[in-house]
Amino acid sequence: MTFKKTSMALIASALLATTLTAREQIKIVGSSTVYPFSSSVAEEFGATTKFPTPVVESTGTGGGMKLFCAGVDLNTPDITNASRRMKDKELQTCFDNGVTDITEALIGFDGIAIAQSAKVAGFNVTKAQLALAVAEEVPSADGKSLIKNPYKKWSDIDASLPNREITVYGPPKSSGTRDSFEELVLQAVFEKMPVYTDLFKADEKANKKYKAYSVIRTDGAYVESGENDNLIVQKLTKNDAAIGIFGYSFLEENKDKVMGITIDGIAPTADTISQGKYPVARSMYFYIKNAHNKDVPSLKEYTNLFMSEKMIGKDGILREIGLITLDEKTRDAARTKVMNNEKLTIDQLKH
Repeated sequence: MTFKKTSMALIASALLATTLTAREQIKIVGSSTVYPFSSSVAEEFGATTKFPTPVVESTGTGGGMKLFCAGVDLNTPDITNASRRMKDKELQTCFDNGVTDITEALIGFDGIAIAQSAKVAGFNVTKAQLALAVAEEVPSADGKSLIKNPYKKWSDIDASLPNREITVYGPPKSSGTRDSFEELVLQAVFEKMPVYTDLFKADEKANKKYKAYSVIRTDGAYVESGENDNLIVQKLTKNDAAIGIFGYSFLEENKDKVMGITIDGIAPTADTISQGKYPVARSMYFYIKNAHNKDVPSLKEYTNLFMSEKMIGKDGILREIGLITLDEKTRDAARTKVMNNEKLTIDQLKH
């Protein structure tokens, strides 16, 4: 009896060890913008290989980084998707938690669409006007100080803009789209204005408060709408006066419902984004936890499929759902990094 109990205990321990040290199904978290592309690859992977379809969760870029960097045990994600590049402080957090072997995969471009309902006439905004519409504080009339944002309507900013209330449905702070929007719009505009630069030079605390010119207003004009970009599309169809901020791929998928607003006279299209003409475009990535390659045997095959011409090439499957492809040389370089498990360093992120 004792022998049988001991044997069963050993078997149970062995089974538990197997579940803790090996896993067939890939776990993926991260950006809502990259989510449709990652899900498409996951479906293709499940249909064409012997492995189960990976589980893909839309947690936002920042949320995905936290989960990914939490450790190397198999309860943590194998991959995190990102609609911006990993920050050096995020990589340091990974290192601190033992996640020291990470490969960066650049997959393509995406534009940040500023969109509205397709039922109403569109309009053009400059990047500066867009920044003034959503910033927490804006320059005073004399340009010598900052004041709480007084703009209630677009026409308050400039008489040429529509006489519509400023209602902006946008991503939350955990979103990579939000990070990119703050950098490409608010920071790009305000860092050139003397009232901001003079303030930050004079007051180091103010610099920390304003996070490099990118604090978004919280008086109700900007409405955080979660990590699901489809929810923003739905809200725009119900509120003709509002605009929304989300990845270009969602504009492409819903062009019967919403339309892009031109920024500095340029519409968000695949051509304007890939050619660098559209003012609010960014790169998209996913990050691989190489420590899981041994115990998640499907991981390497999935990442190779994702980086293949079949998926990210100029005639690839992902282009059909809105991916803006990289040029051939850049694609080849990105693919080589993944195939060689190239290890990401903090110095690389700083350049």
